[in-house]
Amino acid sequence: MDMNVVVCVKQIPDPTAPQALDPATGTLVRDGKLILDDSDAYGVEMGLQLAEQSGGGEVTLVSMAPNAETSGLRTALAMGAAKAILVSDPLLAGSDALSTAKVLAKAIARANPDLVIAATESTDGYTGTTPVQVAELLGMPSVTFAKKVTVQGPAVHVERQTEAGFDEVECPLPAVVTVTAGVVEPRYPSFKGIMAAKSKPVDQLSIADLGLTAGEVGAGGARQQVVDVSAADERKAGEVVVDEGDAHERVVAFLEQLKIV
Repeated sequence: MDMNVVVCVKQIPDPTAPQALDPATGTLVRDGKLILDDSDAYGVEMGLQLAEQSGGGEVTLVSMAPNAETSGLRTALAMGAAKAILVSDPLLAGSDALSTAKVLAKAIARANPDLVIAATESTDGYTGTTPVQVAELLGMPSVTFAKKVTVQGPAVHVERQTEAGFDEVECPLPAVVTVTAGVVEPRYPSFKGIMAAKSKPVDQLSIADLGLTAGEVGAGGARQQVVDVSAADERKAGEVVVDEGDAHERVVAFLEQLKIV
């Protein structure tokens, strides 16, 4: 069957550039150009491969970002996604994970997907909760930590990464699947793809378009609050162990102190 795949993508500040926190809220400042989260590149590639394997499917991107930012979306469109839905509204400032999930779920529902793919977690927030919240709000089953994804008829088959190896999981479509880094190797956008991405449609929506209000999302609807921000401890100099015949004993004693062995 033709696969209508939605991929959730997050546009984030460039991790290699200096970052800043809003002193009033303790949240990350997201002004300026945003880029495609590296974690989401794996989801985009996975979605593209599944759509291609279906024989005639396509990938729709869904993102929530401030200032009508599309730079990260254009990268994913250049990879081969067909179109995008962007939710951008000043009233979304201060949204927590659940508020974000409410927005994404409303936007995803518009695309009527057969499969929703997301990264396991974003590289700027690391909550790891948003995709399963989206699944719950959409009434879809969710499968997390996928290291391999295949679709056979009306079901998705997943090899789910665990500490001991992987579990084989099958669930009916539509479903939400979160993928790990390395599930596939993301393709590089070609020059042709980059040029084509400039004209691909990006449907920009406000919270009103989604039937949401300021009391449900943004700072007004947040159930999480940053109460304090402190600098991480500086790394201290390590201990150099000179082997005088007892180095192994000292290393074992150190590991026992850390309760590793």
